[in-house]
Amino acid sequence: MTLDLDFVRAQFPAFAEPSLQGQAFFENAGGSYTCGAVIDRLTRFYTQRKVQPYADYEASRLGGAEMDEARIRMAAILGVEDDELSFGPSTTQNTYVLAQAFAQMMQPGEAIIVTNQDHEANTGPWRRLADRGIDVREWKVDPGTGHLDPAALEELLDDTVRLVCFPHCSNVVGEINPVTEITALAHAAGAFVCVDGVSYAPHGFADVGALGPDIYLFSAYKTYGPHQGLMVIRRALGELLPNQGHYFNAGSLYKRFTPAGPDHAQIAACAGMADYVDALFAHHGGDAKATAAERGHMVHDLMRAREVTALARVMDALKGRNDLRIIGPTDAETRAPTIALDLARDPVAVAAQLADHGIMAGGGDFYATRALQAMGVDAERGVLRLSFTHYTNDAEVDQLLNALDAVL
Repeated sequence: MTLDLDFVRAQFPAFAEPSLQGQAFFENAGGSYTCGAVIDRLTRFYTQRKVQPYADYEASRLGGAEMDEARIRMAAILGVEDDELSFGPSTTQNTYVLAQAFAQMMQPGEAIIVTNQDHEANTGPWRRLADRGIDVREWKVDPGTGHLDPAALEELLDDTVRLVCFPHCSNVVGEINPVTEITALAHAAGAFVCVDGVSYAPHGFADVGALGPDIYLFSAYKTYGPHQGLMVIRRALGELLPNQGHYFNAGSLYKRFTPAGPDHAQIAACAGMADYVDALFAHHGGDAKATAAERGHMVHDLMRAREVTALARVMDALKGRNDLRIIGPTDAETRAPTIALDLARDPVAVAAQLADHGIMAGGGDFYATRALQAMGVDAERGVLRLSFTHYTNDAEVDQLLNALDAVL
């Protein structure tokens, strides 16, 4: 089955916005367009429900119900129980809160494993625990390919390791890591697993329950939604970690790791992401009896198939050039459509030149300085990053390739 791009793009007001006409968006890894269902829900909340939720009066009752709907429906798509999903202001903040919880639980001399493939959000907070006597071990990428070898992880594992942190895919390397395999290795050694799904989730929501990690984090503003961080913490770990919320919320799993007051409107609007998944599923002939996780699987596969087709075109055009280096694998099947290019000149200046051709892209380190340095890239200069999702059409890919020919 082929993704109906006309239907997909009709769900995003940005594609009909006059001020954006003629421009092709290739910085989706920094934040996607927002789907209409999310915008509608956000507008409704601010106009009809902007009161303290969960009281008995109607506006309050409906506001609370919409917040619960978002958590329940998104948890079902992710294949977990509804109280195993919580919301926070960002993935970076959510990870910081988790790190504080682990710091309270762990003893000096116990170990955490991090990678140098990660965005700083899923490595920095954990590395800081070294100041508290925690042994922080680094699982290093191959400097030529950016690949994380599970065999190298095995060499770091022993009975002192309490947590293994790694990305589902890197925001510069792009390679999709084998989450199930890595999780199994860590669990066999008695360690918990934290997966940063920020750079993978825009390309299809993962079935976290099937993949098996104990923690899975991603950002709604990169998955067609508002600026919220979504955090899955499986029950066994969530009940073991010390409460980070108000003391009287300790008995509520989804409140234990949200010390700040929640953004009511943005949480409620996240139900629009589930609306979008359901709309794609129904439009493409999905079985009405399917579970939420099954709907998510089908939509995930539709998105990925479209992305692989488009990514193969871009890779074929780039991999033969001798004026750039592609960071990560060139096989479209094994990576996300997030392409970092190491150039011989300033990538920020190149991005500005691309803008003259209607291409929205970015240059810099993208908070992945450790990964870039490990692969021999000048992190101060950074890379040109070209990133897209399932809604990018062939005309936009043509526009990108023509623009690259003109400026490189």
